[in-house]
This record gives sequence, C-alpha cells and structure tokens, in this order.
Amino acid sequence: MALSISFLMLLIVLALSPLCFAFPHGGPFLFPQFYDRSCPKAHEIVKSIVAKAVAKEARMAASLLRLHFHDCFVKGCDASILLDSSKTIVSEKMSVPNRNSVRGFEVIDEIKSALEKACPHTVSCADILALAARDSTVL
Repeated sequence: MALSISFLMLLIVLALSPLCFAFPHGGPFLFPQFYDRSCPKAHEIVKSIVAKAVAKEARMAASLLRLHFHDCFVKGCDASILLDSSKTIVSEKMSVPNRNSVRGFEVIDEIKSALEKACPHTVSCADILALAARDSTVL
C-alpha cells in the first residue's frame, strides 16, 4: 500500500514538473519587470508624464488612481473605461455614474502616445492605467 502511494506521488510530481519551467519568473503572475526588454523606457515615460501632470494640477494624482479604480471595478482591469461611446452603446466613460466624475483621460492619452513612439504596439492600455495609478500614488 505504501509503495503504491509513493509511486502515485512520484507520478504526480513527474506530471507537474514541466509547470515549474513553464514560467520564467516562478509563476503566471504579473511582475514589475515585464517591459524591461520589450519597452525598457516604459516606466520612465509613464512616471515623467504623470509627474508633469501632477505638478500642473496636484489633484490629478487622485484622479488617475480613481480612473484605474473605475476601470477595474466593472468586470476587471481591461482599460474599457477608455473606450468612447458609439451609436449602439454607451461606454463606461460616458455612463451616468462616471459622467463628469472620472478624469485624467488626457494624461493617459499623452502616455499612450509617448509609449507608441518609443515602442509601438507593446504596452497595453490596461498596463498604462495601472502604471499611472501606481506613480500617482507615489507622488
């Protein structure tokens, strides 16, 4: 009986061992160094634009954090708060609870524009919102 349990455990370990090597950073997790190779200046770009916006208007730090919160509150952090309304749907941006409430879209647009120049099609809008919220909180 003990031998069969040991054998079963060995089979489980062998079956799952490839997962240990599947993720270079120890797991399928988010990690701060994600853009270090694909867009090395991403953090610097976001930080400088957020700092400039907050220096211009101190309240922008809280607004960027709130923008990220509102994006994440409805079905996850997917940058859907940035979408404009169309003829057929009212976007989160223009929904009644958010209208005239969330702000900072122009800062996110400036960050996205700068990142597209530095490394096109690399940094996601959801990550831009998260990085801007992080830098706003630090400031």
